Amino acid sequence: MNIRFDFQYTKSVSGILYGHAFINHKNQKKREKNGLQKCGQSITDWKKGRKKIPPFYGIWENPEEELPFPEYPRPQMRRENWTNLNGWWEYAFTETQKMPKQRDGKILVPFSPECDVSGVKRQLLPKEYLWYFRTIQLPKIPAGKRLLLQFGAVDQDAVIYCNGKRAGGHLGGYLSFSVDLTPYLKTGENELAVKVRDETDTDWKGRGKQSLTPGGMFYTAQSGIWQSVWMEWVPETYLERIVITPEYDTASVKVRVFLNGPDAGLTKKITVRESEAPDAKVICVRETRENEAELILGNFAGWSPEHPHLYGVSIEAGEDRIESYFGMRKFGIGKDEKGITRLLLNGKPYFQNGVLDQGYWPESLYTPPSDEAMVYDIKTAKRLGFNMIRKHLKVECARWYSHCDHIGMLVWQDMINGGGRSIQTFLLYLPTVLPFVTTEFRDNCYPLFSRTSKTGREWWKRECRETVHQLYNAPCVSLWVLFNEGWGQFDAREMTEMVRALDLTRQIDHASGWYDQGAGDIKSLHNYFRPLKVKPEERAFAFSEYGGYTYPVQEHLYSEKSFGYRTYQNQAQYQKAMDALAEKIRELTEQGLAAAVYTQLTDVEEESNGILTYDRKVCKWEPQEAKDFCPKE
Repeated sequence: MNIRFDFQYTKSVSGILYGHAFINHKNQKKREKNGLQKCGQSITDWKKGRKKIPPFYGIWENPEEELPFPEYPRPQMRRENWTNLNGWWEYAFTETQKMPKQRDGKILVPFSPECDVSGVKRQLLPKEYLWYFRTIQLPKIPAGKRLLLQFGAVDQDAVIYCNGKRAGGHLGGYLSFSVDLTPYLKTGENELAVKVRDETDTDWKGRGKQSLTPGGMFYTAQSGIWQSVWMEWVPETYLERIVITPEYDTASVKVRVFLNGPDAGLTKKITVRESEAPDAKVICVRETRENEAELILGNFAGWSPEHPHLYGVSIEAGEDRIESYFGMRKFGIGKDEKGITRLLLNGKPYFQNGVLDQGYWPESLYTPPSDEAMVYDIKTAKRLGFNMIRKHLKVECARWYSHCDHIGMLVWQDMINGGGRSIQTFLLYLPTVLPFVTTEFRDNCYPLFSRTSKTGREWWKRECRETVHQLYNAPCVSLWVLFNEGWGQFDAREMTEMVRALDLTRQIDHASGWYDQGAGDIKSLHNYFRPLKVKPEERAFAFSEYGGYTYPVQEHLYSEKSFGYRTYQNQAQYQKAMDALAEKIRELTEQGLAAAVYTQLTDVEEESNGILTYDRKVCKWEPQEAKDFCPKE
């Protein structure tokens, strides 16, 4: 009787929501067509409706006369002959695609124009274009060499010009790309230009939690160049990508290289050292004309958060040479001695105790203020007892993952969400009030999940595949999170198989929060309002979000508004509640909890549910001992 009632009730709810979804979809298309959305208005109208936020800075200083991020941007594919192009560029906003002759001023790259640090402090709107300009001096152009212009990330769509000619472009705001400038170069002064357009949350493209109307759990939209820019000389035939796969069970490592074109039997030389130090002891060397090789290490040191040992590796292909590193680790899933499914690290059950990280900074939005700022956040999370960070709906720069590799911090990597405007009734209120009904909905009902655009679904697939390729070599990345709380979710079972075919070395959370399709490696729940209970099943059981305790620290708040899930008015109350929550998590691990992700590491704009304040000046909670949140193995 109860089962039939639930089924009939679910059918009724589904019908109502499908109708709501259809109306939402039609209205969305009408708004886009007529340009009536707030974000489609003029910059003057947009400013009138936007609350003015006073400057709000963190604990780091980045003097304007210093070069931002002087470090080599890509630690796992390092070349010696490179030039950092971060620093002051000229910029201009336009309403057309025509390259402007006038400049509006200077912008500090790689900080987005919306943030204080950039020196611009202006929002790029969907119907506008943002242009960057700078010159490079080339006394001579080396024979037999090519000049690659490298971008860590540009949000959202970019076209690159060299000396007034289109040299290349890229779609999507979160992944790295390169452009070959060689055909457009001349001796002497060369002008580079970058044209950017960012549709943010007015289209189906990936956007994370950026919003042109921020508030609550959605944050200020940013745009343009937001990761490092550099150029490097390479030979005619060069290493375009490498794939490093540690084979823990056979004490070996597989290395595969991808060149920019046919190699005609080019010899590749791979050298593995005991560490990354240039003079470290050589363990093994392999020369081959093939594009893949396996190197036997023999006795080796494994990688883990407790002992993050990394091996150095040099890869040569003809005249090209890069330096990289890898860690010997193995992620898996299996039963413990009680028959409970657990996540495994190096063949043993390992509780992954995580914290959610949005990757926002008050003075610089998506871009960290400095390299030291990234290290501070990761080390603080580890000091608090966390051994895993869930990187939420954002792909960080390569150096962030490298710091996790070296410090010893696991990473759950979210894919970037997209799709149309979400239906809050379906994606937020229903799962919160009636979580049991969400398993009855199939995610091939595209209107419910705001995924009616076939082009948008194909776009997500492409960006997902490229994210796996870009981060595959990072020892720290232990799990892929495909969809979060149904936002833009579609065909999650099929997407799980797609990612599985790309990467057999990591686990997959196919639907974090709700709208579980029965796929992936973990049963992934979000629980902020109900008692925490564990129900072990064949998949590993995880709270992929929980907590969200709010303690607004006066004088360290970004906004007068405060968003969170449970509010405490003083530090003593907050400390007591957090200690109790830590104890509860430890108890639940004995009952079958395999992983947990606390929300969240820092306050972000109106959200004040971080352990750290948004400016990182106050840590609200200090565990009695770090092990309080990290049960012993």
